[in-house]
Amino acid sequence: MTERTSRTVLLRGGAVYSPADPFATAMLVEGGHIAWVGSDGAAEAYAATADEIVELDGALVTPAFVDAHVHATAAGLALTGLDLTGSPSLAATLAAVTAFVEARPEDGGVLIGHGWDETGWPEGRPPTLAELDEAARGAALYLSRTDVHSALATTALRTLTEGLAGRPGHDVDGPLTKDAHHAVRRTALARLTPAQRGRAQRATLARAAELGIGALHECAGPEISSEADLAALLALAADGEGPEVYGYWGELGGIETARRLGAVGAGGDLFVDGALGSHTACLHTPYADAEHTGTAYLTAEQVADHVAACTEAGLQAGFHAIGDAALAAVIEGVRAAGERVGADRVKALRHRVEHAEALDDKAIAAFAELGLTASVQPAFDAAWGGPDGMYVQRLGAERAAVLNPYAALLRAGVPLAFGSDAPVTPLDPWGTVRAAAFHRTLDHRISVRAAFTAHTRGGWRAIGRDHDGVLVPGAVASYAVWAADELVVQAPDSRVAGWSTDPRSGTPGLPDLTPGHELPVCLRTVVRGRTVYER
Repeated sequence: MTERTSRTVLLRGGAVYSPADPFATAMLVEGGHIAWVGSDGAAEAYAATADEIVELDGALVTPAFVDAHVHATAAGLALTGLDLTGSPSLAATLAAVTAFVEARPEDGGVLIGHGWDETGWPEGRPPTLAELDEAARGAALYLSRTDVHSALATTALRTLTEGLAGRPGHDVDGPLTKDAHHAVRRTALARLTPAQRGRAQRATLARAAELGIGALHECAGPEISSEADLAALLALAADGEGPEVYGYWGELGGIETARRLGAVGAGGDLFVDGALGSHTACLHTPYADAEHTGTAYLTAEQVADHVAACTEAGLQAGFHAIGDAALAAVIEGVRAAGERVGADRVKALRHRVEHAEALDDKAIAAFAELGLTASVQPAFDAAWGGPDGMYVQRLGAERAAVLNPYAALLRAGVPLAFGSDAPVTPLDPWGTVRAAAFHRTLDHRISVRAAFTAHTRGGWRAIGRDHDGVLVPGAVASYAVWAADELVVQAPDSRVAGWSTDPRSGTPGLPDLTPGHELPVCLRTVVRGRTVYER
């Protein structure tokens, strides 16, 4: 049940992460907004009139997180269905498929799973179609790879997909990519019942609330979900039982569709290219482990047309771009759109680029020049970076070391918004902040404070709401309460960290996110004054 947002709530006896008072221990919430932050002593003046007093007992209060890139239905299907994330081998994956199929005979229609990644398996390959069919016992089964840019599909599902064999990316025996993957995914998702979709979406929203996430950016589109899927999710979120959801519709020229659906932008997963793991990210030079440069879905001219049309309509545009060639096409297209409709008008809308992994200094400077927001996923580096990771397998060590340059982006003034791309990587906000602060490439690390800001206020700024995501009087009361150990200030430069912990600096602390330390546990999540989760 939701709470009445007219109530007055006083929180005291903890640590309140607020730029209004770096030493605040109490906070007053009136209705859906923050009314005051300060000391416990000063809070006594409000205690007699508060409808509720929350004794924090030393807990930390922060703004709620914003996950700036999710796919709620797919993430929920992974939470409630077959999740192959971390499966250690081909044999274990096939065994998990069989167990899943045998445990779900009542589903009847298409079964869906996610998360396999052959790059860490001792067999070094995905299953053949014959192996998959045998494991699935003849069921229609769709299994997306961890990056969701290729998938395995059984013969039963392939047969249901009209014209599959003639589509680019079709493979008679292995994973499907490109248009073939999009087609088989549409077939699978179209056979979800409203009840299945609702269960999956509710599972994602509930999980987000448990993790202190107060808002999600849903990246939908005809190649990733459907209009019905986005409409159902926005309607579910509007009931107010969980986190807020802001939708993006990623379709070229899909401005009217985005408006009709109530989306905040015509972007998100509007694919300029694919993903590195599936060899579909578009590169200037060939992969280290394949004799091609990936896949280009859009040209710079198409990008320019879309950005210009969105700018004329006053709507934010956005693109999925990972490889250096794809990012170059986005930059060229956005610059050309500015020449058509006015560079200041284009810059004012803060058009987004999702993932934005392979950026060099020139591209970063262009992002700053064009006012682009980088919507990025630090967990990608945690999962696939490092000397033995997938990035090195695909690109070699030199090119892999360039990926995800968060420190350089911040130095250039490029706005960062952090997300998970769930189900590609799971909802895990503190883990995401840790991944950015302890990036596998030392030069790309940023402070915990900067990473936390990108995962809270950065998500609001990405949709043009500059005053949200911070605990100050007058701001929206979307916050989380955490059980956390001693608060510290962590930065890549030990001199900065040492200065910042001096009380004279007035720098508020955050939990110690050093790898190996336990992550904070969420005790309560509040969205616009409504408690949506309580431990």
